[in-house]
Amino acid sequence: MVKISIVLICKNEVDVIGRTLKSLEGITDDIIVYDSGSTDGTQQFVKQFGVNLQEGKWEGFGKAKNTANQFAKYDWVLNLDADEAIDEELKKSILACDLSNDKLVYDLWYKNFLGEKHLKYGEWGRDHHIRLFNHKAMQWQNEPVHEKLVLPDNVIIKELKGFVLHYTMKDIDDYSRKMRNYAMLNAEKYFRQGKKSSWIKLRVSPTFAFLTYFIFKRGFLDGHLGYVSAKMTAYYTFLKYARLKELNQAK
Repeated sequence: MVKISIVLICKNEVDVIGRTLKSLEGITDDIIVYDSGSTDGTQQFVKQFGVNLQEGKWEGFGKAKNTANQFAKYDWVLNLDADEAIDEELKKSILACDLSNDKLVYDLWYKNFLGEKHLKYGEWGRDHHIRLFNHKAMQWQNEPVHEKLVLPDNVIIKELKGFVLHYTMKDIDDYSRKMRNYAMLNAEKYFRQGKKSSWIKLRVSPTFAFLTYFIFKRGFLDGHLGYVSAKMTAYYTFLKYARLKELNQAK
């Protein structure tokens, strides 16, 4: 085992968090599950894994991650979502990684799934995120969605071999609900930042998003679900700017 705290934030994830927690066995003696109001029994379910269960109110992804990291036993944390398991190669990489430099962060490659289908192209292909870092040296932005890690100028970024297995959407119904939720959150974020929705953003951007991910990033190679994914991104883009326009008109 290594001196890394694994921190997961969740809400109503009883159907997916078990796979994630099983994939993390043998890495550390400190796994924190930060639950923000589950009503599906997630809290009771995770206790069988011997994790450190903490509960609090939902304040958006950025604040939730920063709050959850405060419960970490170790300075180094691996931040994951409840639907993000890891493969054996990544587990070996984590167990062997260098933890001596607090300016070092680790960038992890992702395999994203719609149901059990790995989406290799389009928006979800070639996906990677920084998830392993020293939380005493850096924190997440306090953004409600699409939060980023605030990195120092002298940061050193390294990649780890292996993959995070991101089972992000159970099915198309789940996918559409998530896209709508993210669209509303991002519209509110843009509104707070003083951004506007133009004719081009509202009418052209959704089409451009579809073409980008289905044609230029070869989403068509994922077949029917590649088409679905590109259409969902177009739908998300339209909703985001339509809601932003509505918020600005209501001022």
